Amino acid sequence: MHHEFKPVYPGFENIKRYWDRNREIVVAKILPGEFYVTKQNEVISTVLGSCISACVYDGVMGIGGMNHFMLPVNKSAELGSVEDQLSCRYGNWAMEFLINEIVKNGGNRKNLKVKLFGGGQIIKSMTNVGEGNIKFASAYLKQEGLSVDSHDVGGPWPRKVLFYPETGKAQVKKLRSMHNDTIQQRENKYLHEIEEQDTHTDIELF
Repeated sequence: MHHEFKPVYPGFENIKRYWDRNREIVVAKILPGEFYVTKQNEVISTVLGSCISACVYDGVMGIGGMNHFMLPVNKSAELGSVEDQLSCRYGNWAMEFLINEIVKNGGNRKNLKVKLFGGGQIIKSMTNVGEGNIKFASAYLKQEGLSVDSHDVGGPWPRKVLFYPETGKAQVKKLRSMHNDTIQQRENKYLHEIEEQDTHTDIELF
C-alpha cells in the first residue's frame, strides 16, 4: 500500500521519515542534535544513550515534538564555572527551539506538558554524562515553569523512545546495557550497535 506523506512544517525537510508497516503509521526518526515538531498522526522515534529527549506537547491543540541532545562534555571538574554555563547553551538551544516551534505552529505555551527520557550511563568508564544531562533538563524546565508529566531517565540502559505528539503518548523500550570499558569506543558506536539489537524487552507506556 502506498502511503501518502503529508508535508512537514518548514525547517523539518531534512528529517528522515518512513512508513512503518507494523504500526501502520509514518515514523519520523531523529538523530542526535535534531528535533521534530508535528500536528499529524505520526510517531517521532529516537534511540538514546546518555543523551536526553524531551517530548513536549499541547494535548489541547494536538501538536508536539521531540528533541535529542547531549551537553558537551566539560573537561573542568568545577561545576558552576563559566565553561559549565557555556556548555548548557547547547541544551538551552535544543529546548528553546523545540518549544518555540510548537508555539509558532499553533501550540499554546500554557498547555505544554513534558515527558523526559534518556540520560543513561552507557559506558562505565566515562564520566557520568547522562547525569549532567538529566540535571540540566530538570533545571531548565523548572526555570521555564514547565512541569514534567512523566519521565524515565538514568540507569545503565540505552532506550528506544516512540512519541505520539497528537496524543502525548510515549512508549519506551529499554535495550540491553552494553558496558565496555575501553574509553576510546565512543558512544555513537554503541548507539549504532543498539539500533541493530532485536530486543524482546517490555515496552513501557508513559
